[in-house]
Amino acid sequence: MPPDNPGPNSTDGSPRIAHVGIAVESLAAILPFFRDVLGMAEVPMSDSDGARIAAVQSGESLIEFLEPAAPDTPIGKYVAKRGAGIHHICVAVPDIEQTLETCRSAGIQLIDEAPRLGAEGKRIAFLHPKSTGGILVELTEQ
Repeated sequence: MPPDNPGPNSTDGSPRIAHVGIAVESLAAILPFFRDVLGMAEVPMSDSDGARIAAVQSGESLIEFLEPAAPDTPIGKYVAKRGAGIHHICVAVPDIEQTLETCRSAGIQLIDEAPRLGAEGKRIAFLHPKSTGGILVELTEQ
């Protein structure tokens, strides 16, 4: 990468990948591979939106694992319908309100019209996959 391009994990305020959310059937079944076999550091997380959450550090980003707290939660329904797998990608942006307004102006369908509190008390908002090429995108503020 050229030196004048700080890359996606830069601290210059440009958007970066905050985490990739992976829906799993069991945290206990998946964590040992990433933590013990691959040697990634486990990061303490708080549960949110009907999911038990655990994460491991991957460079400046996280891999976030979401285990359904109950079958009728969003993650429970996702796992029942699609099985375990990538659920969403989270992009950290400098100004979440401005990014939501830019999305609105571009015709992007929003799931969250305004930022709300997510895991770890961070301000988040989701964009509908119908407007993002079939990918559930979460925004969080840097």
